[in-house]
Amino acid sequence: MHTVVVRAALILSLFALGLVFSPAMADWSLINMTRGVTESSQQIYGLHMTIFLITVAIGVLVFGAMFYSIFRHRKSRGVKPAKFHHSTAVEVVWTVIPFVILVAMAVPATKVLIDLEDTSNAELTVKVTGYQWFWGYEYADENVQFLSRLDTESDKARQLGSGIQPASVDNYLQNVDNRLVLPVDTRIKFQITGADVIHSWWMPDLGWKKDAIPGFVNETWTNIEEPGVYRGRCAELCGRDHGFMPIVVEAVEKDAFQAWLAERQGGSVDDAASTAAIEDESEVSDAVAAR
Repeated sequence: MHTVVVRAALILSLFALGLVFSPAMADWSLINMTRGVTESSQQIYGLHMTIFLITVAIGVLVFGAMFYSIFRHRKSRGVKPAKFHHSTAVEVVWTVIPFVILVAMAVPATKVLIDLEDTSNAELTVKVTGYQWFWGYEYADENVQFLSRLDTESDKARQLGSGIQPASVDNYLQNVDNRLVLPVDTRIKFQITGADVIHSWWMPDLGWKKDAIPGFVNETWTNIEEPGVYRGRCAELCGRDHGFMPIVVEAVEKDAFQAWLAERQGGSVDDAASTAAIEDESEVSDAVAAR
C-alpha cells in the first residue's frame, strides 16, 4: 500500500509541475488549443482555459482527498471502517456544489455562444459553398466569386507514382490556387452551405467551424485582428477526396483588400472561368437534387 501511495504522490507532483511550466510550452500546438487571431477565438480560448482550470481544481481536490483517505485510514494502521448513516445535510451539500459549478461554467459558455451567433452589423458578407471537393467563395454585393482548389504542386505530389516527395512541396496539402482574401479589423459575416453533400468549413485560427449543408445556410462572423495567412480544411468526411480540399485565408490591410477587390471586379479571364465553373456546378447540383 505504501508503494501505491508513493506512486500516486509522484504522479500528482508531476501533474502539478506540468501546470506550473505549461505557460512556457503554450506555443506547442499539441499542448493546448489554438489561441486564434480573432475576437471570438480569444473568447473561446478564454472560456476553454476557465473551464480547464475549474476541472483541474476539482480533480486535485477529489483525488487529493481520495489518496489522503487511502493513506490515512489504511488497514495496516488498525483503522476500523466507519458506519455511515443517512445525512440530509451531506446530500444537500454534494448536490448544491456541483450545481453551482455547472452554473459557473454555463453562464460564460452561453455568452460566448450567443455572441458567436450574432451576425448583425456586418461590414462584409462572404458566401462559402462546399463542393466535392473544393470551395466556392462569393463576396455579396461585390460581384466577385471564384473557386478554390488544392494547389497544383500538392495535387501532383499526392498522385501514386508521381515520383515527387511530399516533403519537397511547401505546405503540402495545405495550399490552394485561390486564397480567400479578407480585410483585417472588419466585421465579416459568413453564409456557409453545401452544393452536394455535407462539408464543414473549419478554420482553427478564426476559432470555429461550421457545417456546409445542402439546402441550408449556416451563419457566423469573424473579425480578424492580425494580417497573415491562415490555413484550415474540411472537417466533415465528404467523399473520396475529402482530405484534399484545404482552406487558405489571407488577411490583409483594408487598403490592400480594396485594391484586390477592384482587381477582381475588373472581370479577368480567371474570374470569368470561375463564375462559369460555379454555374456549371450549380446546374449539376440542381440536376442531382431533381432526381
